Amino acid sequence: MYINDVVLHVNETLDERARHELEDKMRAIDGVISPGFNDRTPHLMIVAYNPDRIGTGELLNAVSRQGYHAQLLRGVLNHPTGNQ
Repeated sequence: MYINDVVLHVNETLDERARHELEDKMRAIDGVISPGFNDRTPHLMIVAYNPDRIGTGELLNAVSRQGYHAQLLRGVLNHPTGNQ
């Protein structure tokens, strides 16, 4: 299995509670491994995900379903976990 990381730029300014709620919603999606914001860059969400389960378009749609707007910022990094 490979784990990909993607950075999503969330257009809206989210307070800490809204960021945690969005992380929780994203975490509940099949294929999402670890979504998270950094306090120093609260508009950027880094999402680790399994590309065999979900794609970047679906991640963007998931953010939209929560009422926010986001764009994909940079390409994907592949990290082999060893067990394929």
